[in-house]
Amino acid sequence: STYFTLQMSTFSFLRHHLFQDVRTHVSVNPAKLKSHRQRWNVRPSEMSKKTLNPIRAIVDGMKLTPNPEKPMIALSIGDPTVFGNLPTDDTVLQAVKEAIDSHKYNGYAPSVGYQKSREAVANFYSCPEAPLEGKDVILTSGCSQAIELAISVLCNPGDNILVPRPGFSLYKTLAVSMGIQVKFYNLLPEKSWEIDLQHLESLIDDKTACLIVNNPSNPCGSVFTKEHQHKILAVASRNCIPILADEIYGDMVFPGCDFQPLAPLSSDVPILSCGGLAKRWLVPGWRMGWILIHDCNYIFGTGIREGLVKLSQRILGPCTVVQGALESILNDTPPEFYQGTISFLKSNSEICFSELSTVPGLNPVMPSGAMYIMVGIEMEHFPDFQNDVEFTERLVTEQSVFCLPATAFEYPNFFRIVVTVPEEMMIEACIRIREFCARHYRPRSQDSHELDQ
Repeated sequence: STYFTLQMSTFSFLRHHLFQDVRTHVSVNPAKLKSHRQRWNVRPSEMSKKTLNPIRAIVDGMKLTPNPEKPMIALSIGDPTVFGNLPTDDTVLQAVKEAIDSHKYNGYAPSVGYQKSREAVANFYSCPEAPLEGKDVILTSGCSQAIELAISVLCNPGDNILVPRPGFSLYKTLAVSMGIQVKFYNLLPEKSWEIDLQHLESLIDDKTACLIVNNPSNPCGSVFTKEHQHKILAVASRNCIPILADEIYGDMVFPGCDFQPLAPLSSDVPILSCGGLAKRWLVPGWRMGWILIHDCNYIFGTGIREGLVKLSQRILGPCTVVQGALESILNDTPPEFYQGTISFLKSNSEICFSELSTVPGLNPVMPSGAMYIMVGIEMEHFPDFQNDVEFTERLVTEQSVFCLPATAFEYPNFFRIVVTVPEEMMIEACIRIREFCARHYRPRSQDSHELDQ
């Protein structure tokens, strides 16, 4: 009882003197006191409201009810692992197993990646015309994060970036969410999707912070010649615009074509080249990407490098286990693995192009690499549909074949086919597309008149 009384007395003493001390030293202006909130009012951020993936927005709005009498063939997903017919090489898997078994890669790595892993990437891509060291490499969580970091370090809200049309939708998704304006420059299907350079240059103004060049292209499957890339660099050089080179499909080109990275061709234009393991090594889920910093004339200086380091610290880098396997993956994967993948993609592309080239109302553009083929729709011959979205939607309903409408890539009246599906599925899909078009194709009045004559 005495102990309890003593404790209460001590508490009363402290309470009296502490509150007295507060009243003595702190003068509170009642007018400045904020009223308590009377109700919950939790709202999404402006950034989240401005973030929109065009592919998801379009696909989620489509009425996709497959024909129950035909198994679904999805030619819409840019993931080469979906059907199980394109596994990565055993040496790639073994490298990861050894990294796990070593117990060396269970902790945090530096946010830009392990130095040894960065040096492995630098050595793999370095060449005399564009030498690289470990300090020139930032490892990222997939190529998507590499693109995000590159845009973030080069652009401020209110700036604009130049983006290909048709082009990968993520560029717009990221930029708009950051308050960056997107200006689309045209690609020319009649010239195997080369850039309309005159149109490109006409878009540049004093707020242009970056030119994005995607080669080989998603969604077009095109591969730029060295001569065309020199012309692109000339535009960037004249206007002092740095380039973000999205080269995730680098070296995934068909025999007879040549992929030339952009940086070795540049004498002055600084370039952030984005790449990763996802497509060439067929492991998109492993989320291993990188930025290669090419700055031969020290235009980026230390500022851009330091900015990339700071931005990378927001998520503390990519998977450490895959980083531990990276040197072996890059150096030990046999050439036959790459050749086998490319041979398959070329064969499927040729099948698709050959089959659809003879379908009235369709105009496929033969790709030179990557994993895609774009097909033009002569909408005037398909009056049942207003646009490519309705065309592809009905293709699912009637034939259970899903191709992505190119409106998702800012390019209406085309659709994109992914050519990674097994060969028999590609052939079957083309047969169904032919049947669908035959059912809905209508010749124009002048075409009918010419036939009658």
